[in-house]
Amino acid sequence: MKAKKTKVVKKAKKVKRAKDDFGVIEDEMNVKQANSRSKRIGQKMLVMREQLWPNANDFNLWNRKKRKGFTTMPRNMPLILQIMDSLSNGKPVSSTYLSLWCRVFDESMVTITNPMEVAFEVGFRSQRAVNTWAGRMKILVELGFIDAKESSNGPYNYVLIWNPYHVIKKLYEAGKIEEKDYIALSQRALDIGATDLNDE
Repeated sequence: MKAKKTKVVKKAKKVKRAKDDFGVIEDEMNVKQANSRSKRIGQKMLVMREQLWPNANDFNLWNRKKRKGFTTMPRNMPLILQIMDSLSNGKPVSSTYLSLWCRVFDESMVTITNPMEVAFEVGFRSQRAVNTWAGRMKILVELGFIDAKESSNGPYNYVLIWNPYHVIKKLYEAGKIEEKDYIALSQRALDIGATDLNDE
């Protein structure tokens, strides 16, 4: 009886492994198909670009594969920034948020050691530049787009950037975002394959 039980267990493990392997193969196929489609689109765009701008080349264009100092962001960022500004009571926060995003890496955390430098980068140039910038940061915290921890370099020494899709969905469900804006964001997310608004 013990021998038969062991054999059944081994068979079950083998079936589970086959299912897991099948799932991996399926995922790899999806990635390959997406990469192939992206490559075809890129080739078509290059042909069109050469027809419209024959003098354009890698020297006078900015190519992320050949240059350094770039970031990645959601293709929906323009709509995300517009929604932020619609929530900030006449005090635009989009440039402050974009500055944070341009400093962040995959850990979603930003370390700010020189608030004056960041305030200048955002566009605040007066004597109250840092205070104005800090005010915008406070709004972003209150809206839920970021969180911050105080340390030796001020109240926003360490900043965590939350998934903006999740924040916007929560604000929409709370009745703070207009339906037309949320529909526009949802439609664009569908177009680009972003599923964040469907997360539970």
